Amino acid sequence: MTDTSLIDMSWDEFDEHRDPRPADNQFDAVVSRAISRRGLLGGALAFGSGAAVFGTGLFSTTTASRAAGHGAFAFEPIGIATDHQIHVPAGYRAKVLVRWGDPLWSEAQGAYSPETGVPVAMSDKVFGENTDGMELFEIDGKEVIAVNSEYVNPKINLPAASEGMPQNADEVLLLKNLQGVTVMEVADNGDGYQVVIDSPLNRRITHETEMTLAGPLAGHDLVKTKADPAGMTVKGTMNNCGSGKTLWGTYLTCEENFNGYFGATGEMPAGEGYSRYGIGGEGRYAYEKFDPRYDISNEPNEPHRHGFITEIDPADPASTPVKRTALGRIKHENAEMVQASDGRVVVYMGDDERGEYLYKYVSNGTWTEGGATEGLLDDGTLYAARFNDDQTGEWLALTPETTGMDAAEILCFTRMAASAVGATTMDRPEWVAANPLKPEAYCALTNNKNRGVKPNAGGDDTAVNGPNPRETNNYGQIVRWTPAGGNHAADAFDWDLYVMAGNPTVYDNQYAGSANINEGNMFNSPDGMAFSSDGMLWIQTDGDDDNDGEFAGMGNNQMLVGDPETGEIARFMTVPNGAEVTGLCWSADKKVAFVGVQHPGGAWPDGTGKPRSAIVAVWREDGVAIG
Repeated sequence: MTDTSLIDMSWDEFDEHRDPRPADNQFDAVVSRAISRRGLLGGALAFGSGAAVFGTGLFSTTTASRAAGHGAFAFEPIGIATDHQIHVPAGYRAKVLVRWGDPLWSEAQGAYSPETGVPVAMSDKVFGENTDGMELFEIDGKEVIAVNSEYVNPKINLPAASEGMPQNADEVLLLKNLQGVTVMEVADNGDGYQVVIDSPLNRRITHETEMTLAGPLAGHDLVKTKADPAGMTVKGTMNNCGSGKTLWGTYLTCEENFNGYFGATGEMPAGEGYSRYGIGGEGRYAYEKFDPRYDISNEPNEPHRHGFITEIDPADPASTPVKRTALGRIKHENAEMVQASDGRVVVYMGDDERGEYLYKYVSNGTWTEGGATEGLLDDGTLYAARFNDDQTGEWLALTPETTGMDAAEILCFTRMAASAVGATTMDRPEWVAANPLKPEAYCALTNNKNRGVKPNAGGDDTAVNGPNPRETNNYGQIVRWTPAGGNHAADAFDWDLYVMAGNPTVYDNQYAGSANINEGNMFNSPDGMAFSSDGMLWIQTDGDDDNDGEFAGMGNNQMLVGDPETGEIARFMTVPNGAEVTGLCWSADKKVAFVGVQHPGGAWPDGTGKPRSAIVAVWREDGVAIG
């Protein structure tokens, strides 16, 4: 019998279900320890065996600017909310651009019903479910958004009679089609942006879309299956979380919790790689019962073909997406591409699981605008980060010499390679954002309740360390690093913490957060991040929104804006209770921000029927650019 409780779990809870936290541990009472917060105000404080270290700019915010509440920001910060609405600052407007089930082509007009959702026949012709990372592209004078649909909510998406779990192959196909990627043209019709129905650039990419494997792992025995004995052609990209944009104008979609789609109807195959990636047991959506491709007992190598970054050309709807194996197989959150001083391509990536690692890829070849791109994402070196407690760090090359693994194993079992070189276990590294105005990058470390409680899935130590200084960390932090010589390809870097989220109204210790956190801007679980063209850091949260206990005064999930120079942080937007804020891009003229709202509660945004994830357009009423 299928365990229907699996679909009610968050992806973190799903992983915990397969690898549970110990019932008792010595750190359960750690949040009540009385460690003076005054140490933070001085710039550094050691917690346990790690050190929380903040850059000098973080503490330069004046008392006067804090009291004013807005400092250098071009908006009046807003308060928290606990309702089922969108809130933005005075002088701004927010309007829904598109919701799951909305048509992309005329034939799907009216396909969505508040009572029954979308029929199978139309499920790949409408906007997908649970919007996530997205990027905007200018193509021949048109504006095109490529956006991920991370996962589904079967109790909402399936017919009521199915009771939230697919009962046949058609219902599995429905769920497959509501996930993946949407490419759609958008245009301002004079009353805000709308999707251009029937645009020749509109496209849906789903769990059934054929794509190519590229890079060193393509054609290897580890990725060969009964359906694809050559190991070169894969169906589908799944659990598409964060995103990225290449220097040459293509879309990077990132496969995160791919493990949950696979199950075993019979005996599990041998190999430690399955447990390290949380693969085994019963799949989250029962795919394995109706599609042998997802049954590990039948196709033990199929999971090895997912967990990659996939490149999509939004300008060519007929193009075949390409999975870039040289960037490693992890639970990819996003892909932040920058260019090194010598012209090489660098991609920063986080592996979103407790105690996993931060990575970067450096190409062997160089790129020039308008030049060839062949091989740039297939031929290079993958690195994992080590953060030292003295605010230095180094990128550790994952090679056969450093890991004891061959090249294919490194890319298929990247987590194990990072463990082998002794990289630093992190508090769920999520989005990475690079400052467009200076050579520095930031990573959102969203939370880690297992820090100091138990090792990661590979048995690696998760005691507190420099960038992860709190045991049982339910709040999260953002780490920042500057590459040596300002060169993103350099092996060395210096780091500090831009912010530690916390609650100064509840705690007077490290759980109060860093000095740039106050009662007016509290948040927890930073997740999505992006820089606007003016060098401001936009921070999106996916945390606890019950507004109670240690989260009292934080309200619903939110989007904030941070000033990298002063450390000031101000709340810009709140979303409906139950939702997270995820995905952000701007119109070509930078006057409109497109923001994703995932898994909302209540009946948002329609007010009746089912809640629907959506993209919201936000702009200033006076027409001034905001991006």
